[in-house]
Amino acid sequence: MIRVTRLNGERFALNPDLIERVEGHPDTVAFLVDGTKYVVKETVEEVLQEIREYRAAILATSYEMDRGEYRSPEADTVASDSSVVPFPSREER
Repeated sequence: MIRVTRLNGERFALNPDLIERVEGHPDTVAFLVDGTKYVVKETVEEVLQEIREYRAAILATSYEMDRGEYRSPEADTVASDSSVVPFPSREER
């Protein structure tokens, strides 16, 4: 999810996979595939940068998982008797 700001200052998260296009009339408008429109304070370039960073983070996490180097931010708080199973390393597959 990316964070954007409504014109009234309210921040909200938007799923970038549902964005069809972003236009800058004078205000920036994000059009979703279902026809929903959101007017946001960010510029078109700022929204596009957020989308690029979101997708880059997914690729980076996927790469870490594939190499067996990924460590979940919640991993430190998971109890040792947890039912969470770690992602197997490449050698284990």
